[in-house]
Amino acid sequence: QAQFVESGGGLVQPGGSLRLSCAASGVTLEHYAIGWFRQAPGKEREGVSCIANSDSTAYYVDSVKGRFTVSRVNAKNTIYLQMNSLKPEDTAVYYCNAIVTSRIGVPALSYWGQGTQVTVSS
Repeated sequence: QAQFVESGGGLVQPGGSLRLSCAASGVTLEHYAIGWFRQAPGKEREGVSCIANSDSTAYYVDSVKGRFTVSRVNAKNTIYLQMNSLKPEDTAVYYCNAIVTSRIGVPALSYWGQGTQVTVSS
């Protein structure tokens, strides 16, 4: 069974940056499209980005386009989410997961990990 472990979150001021990491065991990430999701307090979990397994094409929701960059390092079996120009509305727990295809919002394939908290506040 695949297990995903997210890390790299923290408290950052508006305009700051963070790089999240998504490591996995029990699965080879290069074989799957991988999505980044987030869940803010009182809201449903939403997809924010994903990266294809075939050619590493990246996709983003409009609210993070130009600020977030997803990438993969297959040798490390790790996916990254570089987040720049962070805004208070980016505050959420961030998760990664394998997804059925490289589109935002499609279902995840595995159980959810613990996520990593990102808090953007002055």
